[in-house]
Amino acid sequence: MLRHLRTTVRHRSTIILWHHHNHYHRSAKYNPPKTANPPSPPKPPKAPQKPQTFTFHDVTWEDPYSWMSSLQDKVAMRHMDMYMEQEEKYTEAVMSDTERLQTKLQSEMASRLNFDLSTPPLRWGPWLYYRRVEEGKQYPVLCRRLASLNEEFISHKSPSSGFDFTSGKRIEQKLLDYNQEAERFGGYAYEELSEISPDHKFLAYTMYDKDNDYFKLSVRNLNSGALCSKPHANRVSNLAWVKDGQALLYVVTDENKRPYRIYCSMIGSTDEDVLLLEEQDENVYVNIRHTKDFHFVTVNTFSPTFSKVFLINAADPFSGMNLVWESEGIVHCVLEHHQGYLYLFTDAPKDGQIVDNHYLLRSPVDSSSNPRIWENVFIGDQNLVIEDVDFCNSHLVLITREGRKYGICSVALPLPGWKQAVHLRELQPHFLPLPKHVCNISPGPNYDYYSKTMRFTISSPVMPDAVVDYDLSNGKWNIVQQQNMLHERTRILYGTALSSAIAEKTTNVKFSSMNNVKSEDRNLWNDLSEFYACEHHDVSSYDGAMVPLSIVYSRKNRKDNQSPGLLHGHGAYGEILDKRWCSELKSLLDRGWIVAYADVRGGGGGGKKWHHDGRRTKKQNSIKDYISCAKYLVEKEIVQENKLAGWGYSVGGLLVASAINCCPDLFRAAVLKVPFLDATNTLLYPILPLTAADYEEFGYPGDIDEFHAMRKFSPYDNIQKDALYPAVLVSSSFNTRFGVWEAAKWVARVREQTIYDPKHPILLNLMIDIVEENRYLQCKESALETAFLLKTVDS
Repeated sequence: MLRHLRTTVRHRSTIILWHHHNHYHRSAKYNPPKTANPPSPPKPPKAPQKPQTFTFHDVTWEDPYSWMSSLQDKVAMRHMDMYMEQEEKYTEAVMSDTERLQTKLQSEMASRLNFDLSTPPLRWGPWLYYRRVEEGKQYPVLCRRLASLNEEFISHKSPSSGFDFTSGKRIEQKLLDYNQEAERFGGYAYEELSEISPDHKFLAYTMYDKDNDYFKLSVRNLNSGALCSKPHANRVSNLAWVKDGQALLYVVTDENKRPYRIYCSMIGSTDEDVLLLEEQDENVYVNIRHTKDFHFVTVNTFSPTFSKVFLINAADPFSGMNLVWESEGIVHCVLEHHQGYLYLFTDAPKDGQIVDNHYLLRSPVDSSSNPRIWENVFIGDQNLVIEDVDFCNSHLVLITREGRKYGICSVALPLPGWKQAVHLRELQPHFLPLPKHVCNISPGPNYDYYSKTMRFTISSPVMPDAVVDYDLSNGKWNIVQQQNMLHERTRILYGTALSSAIAEKTTNVKFSSMNNVKSEDRNLWNDLSEFYACEHHDVSSYDGAMVPLSIVYSRKNRKDNQSPGLLHGHGAYGEILDKRWCSELKSLLDRGWIVAYADVRGGGGGGKKWHHDGRRTKKQNSIKDYISCAKYLVEKEIVQENKLAGWGYSVGGLLVASAINCCPDLFRAAVLKVPFLDATNTLLYPILPLTAADYEEFGYPGDIDEFHAMRKFSPYDNIQKDALYPAVLVSSSFNTRFGVWEAAKWVARVREQTIYDPKHPILLNLMIDIVEENRYLQCKESALETAFLLKTVDS
């Protein structure tokens, strides 16, 4: 634009000069400079159409792109490879004018990476366990060292870190080098499960076998470092140690990835592993976990019609399973043991009535009643919701929520032997200090049952995640790991001498009955709220439901009534929308963008009713909630009109794509990451295995009402014809839960049915499989997404 303006001024001055001095220039001819024609925009590829007709219930429809999911058809897959290559070239061509911007963004994001060379050491018994990255290596090493020698161990960053010069002994023990595991598994090291035996002698872990698409179990002797001869099992989904580490229970899945068998393997024995349970009903799923004191292993079996919990005596795993609890339908339930009592944390219906939130029950282990009698621990409080619980030998810790306000409180154990439920306040709970704007609290592994220190990760939209150790005996707290965005460094405290000195200086905060830290203590949290604001709004949806909307922006760079905006959404499985501080989004915030989060129905944070009001036949509520939040941002001039973008990951992609189908002119752009877009076909003809939870969430096609509902919210089936759609970047991969064909089909159909505008490109970005394992590749993908948003919205 500026170049054009300069050219115009130059033309005018030349013409004026000639007009005033024409007697000197009568014979001269003026030749204006030729302006180069802008290059024509690249044309999007056209996917081949091979229409196929489907009929189910009373509906018949045609799908011209169903061939893309014909994985067994070699010809179709060759066509798919060619089409994917065309899509890749088209995306590169469209984004070629942002290459310098992408490089700049990638540099910005890489500079903010959390360069932790080690995770904060976690104490369990006499050992400190941690993972660290060696220079030049891609994958970490699992290590441990004796806590008694930790005084001399100050930093993990120097080459001598594993050597104690005072005693002349190496104090670090390498347990597992994942770089060597990558050599075993074709250059790829992805671990799903990792369990150290309670006697600290063995490590059981599962690694992803990419060639066979399952997780493979291995057990390693921690003293010798050698792999044990057995067990070696494939398709393993769960682990639990028994007999003080002498035996291992594990669960295997069938070919459809349904966990259905439990085996017991005696470590060091040549005997075959013993089958303890096999669920032959294809609708029943099996899960195991050990109680924190390792006295029992709980066996959860569940199906669409029931949920049951069985107990195995860890000292004698062959003595059978005892049923201790059951309920109708799929419910969440976690069982713990403490000094002769079983504690059950569940959201199961009470007296046949659905409850909105979780509650805690207890029953003596040696109860002889049949069925077992469970007593409520707390009297229900509508204002104080218990989101999660954790146990150690001395305390019960509760993660609570009052409205949007999170808290952590501890209650001394054992609980009084009252038969009646009590109010939480009667047990004199101690609330632990927290910063402002907490959006999530996650308990750490907390393996050491007999420790009075418990670890939690505290998350906020305006604070990098803080890993915090709380001493439950005196209320002192210590941030053991947190990235410092202001000083571009990471605070990691190692060595008791160093950490205790800092703790005495900064975090000698006593117990409080309030949920918030005093204002003078907030700077201890590395909070960024001085620079970035977080606001909470309540948005009225189409039916009057109030939808929580969180807004984050830079205090310095926000442009009043002119800011572009990015609206995140998820709204499924009762999961809380991820609103944690994300360093990649800093690049948008610092360019004046508003980042907003819509906690729509179907998601978490509002109880079971909030979840159920946004699933199955009520899925439209989620979509309309998201649209209401988008309109609110524009109408309240928080985001400039025609400068709003949407962002959805996985099932959040369904939410955003459905909102675009309903109101394409409301959004200028959208980013859909590994999205769920072809709901009808995926639920009706699953190619990748689905679980009961998936059908509970999106509906059972066999039910005609639920089938009609999924037809209405399926993004692929509801694309508006002859409408102008926003620019959309769809990122997918062959190694995702929702197949790449879903993204490819949606992109092809949107291009086919909507108005083509090169300023509103529909792009398909094929990510490489290992992007989630490589932080630099993550930066590259985030830089592409951010450049796309800046190009299509802010240009």
